[in-house]
Amino acid sequence: MIRASLTAVCLALVLSCACWAKPNGSKNKKPKQVVPAIECDVRAGKINLPEFIAKCPAHCKETKQQVYGSGVFASISSICNAAIHSGVLTNTGGKVIVRKMAGQNIYKGSNSNGVRSLSLPKWRESFVISVGKPKKGVIYPSTLDYVPSRPTYVKTSQKEAISPAVTTALPTTTTPEPTTTTTPEPTTTTTTTTTTLAPTTTTTTTTKPRAAVHKVRDAGSSHPYLASRQSQNEQGKRPSQVFRGSAYPNRFPQRASAGLRRPEAGSPIRRQPSSPVAPAFNRVQPASPERTPTRSQSNPVPRSTDSDVHRKVPLDTTQTRVEPVDAWKPDTNPYESGFNVREQEPAPRAPEPVASQGDPNCMVDLAFLMDGSWSIGKRRFKIQKDFLSEVAQVISVGVAGPMMGVIQYGDDAVTEISLRSYSNSREVKSAIEKIGQKGGLSNVGKALSYINKHYFSDANGNRGAAPNVAVVLVDGWPTDKVEEASRLARESGINIFFVTIEGPDDNEKQNLVEINFVDKAVCRTNGFFSLPVTSWFALRKAVQPLVKRVCDTDRLMCSKTCLNAADIAFVIDGSSSVGTGNFRTVLQFVANITREFEISDTDTRVGAVQYTYEQRLELGFGQYNNKAELLNAIKRINYWSGGTSTGAAITYAAEQLFSKSKPNKRKIMIVITDGRSYDDVRVPALAVHSQGVIAYSIGIAWAAQDELEYIATDPDKEHSFFVDDFDNLYKFVSKIISNICQEFNSQPRN
Repeated sequence: MIRASLTAVCLALVLSCACWAKPNGSKNKKPKQVVPAIECDVRAGKINLPEFIAKCPAHCKETKQQVYGSGVFASISSICNAAIHSGVLTNTGGKVIVRKMAGQNIYKGSNSNGVRSLSLPKWRESFVISVGKPKKGVIYPSTLDYVPSRPTYVKTSQKEAISPAVTTALPTTTTPEPTTTTTPEPTTTTTTTTTTLAPTTTTTTTTKPRAAVHKVRDAGSSHPYLASRQSQNEQGKRPSQVFRGSAYPNRFPQRASAGLRRPEAGSPIRRQPSSPVAPAFNRVQPASPERTPTRSQSNPVPRSTDSDVHRKVPLDTTQTRVEPVDAWKPDTNPYESGFNVREQEPAPRAPEPVASQGDPNCMVDLAFLMDGSWSIGKRRFKIQKDFLSEVAQVISVGVAGPMMGVIQYGDDAVTEISLRSYSNSREVKSAIEKIGQKGGLSNVGKALSYINKHYFSDANGNRGAAPNVAVVLVDGWPTDKVEEASRLARESGINIFFVTIEGPDDNEKQNLVEINFVDKAVCRTNGFFSLPVTSWFALRKAVQPLVKRVCDTDRLMCSKTCLNAADIAFVIDGSSSVGTGNFRTVLQFVANITREFEISDTDTRVGAVQYTYEQRLELGFGQYNNKAELLNAIKRINYWSGGTSTGAAITYAAEQLFSKSKPNKRKIMIVITDGRSYDDVRVPALAVHSQGVIAYSIGIAWAAQDELEYIATDPDKEHSFFVDDFDNLYKFVSKIISNICQEFNSQPRN
């Protein structure tokens, strides 16, 4: 009986232990998704991730951050307001998933969920928004990799392929018995085992998290001044510039040090003294300094003296790459730490570069595409570099003048000098001297595609307000087609110049991949953008003529886009049949169109005339050079009331507005009327057409269709519109903008 009781008690204990042990044997829980928070003004292009999850705060709608597109948005759009516009979020905020995609040619604006999105003819990167619920098994990054906008002191001389971060073991002396201590690393699965060398001492390894710095992808040169200048550029950049300067990350390799010469083709690559040859492992210092020093298993990572290195930063080893940074101690014995004497000495710091202001009369972002093909030879490649150095000297590089960069092309293109790399001519010349020949074919078309997609970006130093200029140097002729790549670059606002050295003669033209490649590539075919040079030895004579042309910003026509190169006059019917309420609707329609353009004295200008039997100038060209002030002025126009004399109003607009239009502006007139005119409209309309004015007619309710067609520029269906009610005017905003841009991009290039 007692044995049976004992058996039952033991069985009960075994079962209870098994139940207690079951949770410990269960599978580990899946990692929880950490959702990083963003602000309302964060744009998708400022985050260097193809797909990510983020949390938007509440009340982003009130910030009125700009959004471009509908459904598919341009990457310069606010993420949170795009989410509200698409209906994924409400104004209370929440989590969203952002997925990047290729750019589009047309982004249509619309008004949805209380957010007004603008239209945009072209942008090079897009994104879509979805509900912030990741699919099963998908874990998004817990931190967001932003395009850097201020100096970031990180180590750029090492490759990203270095092993994961480890910690430094700090030695302490304990009891005099030989022991072996194994301590797990907190950030890796590696363990460090140390055995003492003397029977009288024991080294105990204790783990201490090493101060680490998050490695940020730097889109430009590693010099700290350059990152600070990018921040200054972003602060001084016009917010209305929407064409140039995508927020693309820099996707091409950048030389980590301007002082290192590119290796010549075929030459062995020598490792710099500070470059690691293997992952950096933990080093344990022997207790006795008299013992023979033992070198670590790898060359040490160079020590940084910057204060940022000592600042502790939380580590996220699941999503963020971190690099260990040794904290240099002045009292450390080099033989005890595993460093040799030469490596202990800190590298001399380069002198802080002095920013030159440059020539303010030549404020352009200038990129040279130099020919690095094998056909050019080493001697002519040297002549080409001398030419670029002399251009840099003559053009006077500076932050308030021209900024100069260099791309070398062969089979593919590579950035040698970004726009924000150097801020004076002396530094640019020094960097040019260090460029080595790339080799390969002369693929100019690929090079033009490269600069259009990657080079002229905010991260690479594009200033937005300065015209973008690309000068192509080519030996003979290209080995690929240039027409399509050039067209896309021109439509993006890049002014393309061609300098052809020893171009094809009549007998060699049969070898060309593309006939008349220069005329198909340059901004305009009037000879201003092409500069033929008969011989490489005569290239130096082209310096002054080329500099004079690229600095003539008034003739850089490809910087002009459909949104920044027009004088637009609204001719508004203020007759008594319109009424006060409908007149307010018309003014809102005028404001919606105006909002799509870049407004300034040098960009698009807007004027307005209100008419009845008489005419009144409400807004003159250049009267308001700020978009916000202009929109407020439009809303303040008072309703007049009276008869309808549309013909006289057209003549009045020509005299008061278009007679003062600038020669390089496209003249556009938009007539809005709700009835038949009391006077003739045909003669005044023909008169403004003959002056080069592109006329649009918008008819409402009782407007006469025949008069609308007389007023409109041919073809009528593209320039004449009719709605039966004032409340439907908004439907034609995107159509009018689209037509204006299509006509601008299709104009002849002579």
